[in-house]
Amino acid sequence: MNETQKLIAKDLLKIKAVFFRPDEPFTWASGIKSPVYCDNRLTLTAPEVRNDVENSLAGVIRESYPDAEVLMGTSTAGIAHAAITAHIMGLPMGYVRSGAKDHGRQNQIEGRLEPGQKVVVVEDLISTGGSVIEVVNVLREAGAEVLGIVSIFTYGMQKGLDRLAEAQVKNISLTNFDCIAEVAAQEGYIRPEDIERLIKFRNNPSDESWIGE
Repeated sequence: MNETQKLIAKDLLKIKAVFFRPDEPFTWASGIKSPVYCDNRLTLTAPEVRNDVENSLAGVIRESYPDAEVLMGTSTAGIAHAAITAHIMGLPMGYVRSGAKDHGRQNQIEGRLEPGQKVVVVEDLISTGGSVIEVVNVLREAGAEVLGIVSIFTYGMQKGLDRLAEAQVKNISLTNFDCIAEVAAQEGYIRPEDIERLIKFRNNPSDESWIGE
């Protein structure tokens, strides 16, 4: 766990953008019981946290994707983060819709993108990776060279890792599930013995044996 991972973990826990409730699980739309709730949109309404997030995203891009020419946000959660980070870096930005518009120019990519431009995709959260890989594919089809993805938080679920590997795209997250679970225990948000239950969920979300342990 590096300092950036720890800082962002503390920030997300503080504003309850990531909220652990292992004894009273949340229910996802799929019906899966989850000990964690995540809404990184809350970072936008917390200026100090937002500042940490956007400056950290810019730092990751400068270090890991120094050739980046354009930032592209995912729709809708990644748009604001791409815009703010691009402003900090003095780079152009745009975003990719979940589908093409049914009116006007019927764009799916908003903002100017020239074939061959080097793009970094900005995402807020990665779980199974499906939606962000769709964005990567749309950009590649438009002729962009996708250098990789930056995201605020990743669960590190195996399905997501496998999909990213299959798509041959790198993701760098500011923090991750394991780090936030560890910091949550250190800061008293959860009990230290809850960490094992949380990791058990992360490793196999459809297995509910962690509930009630």
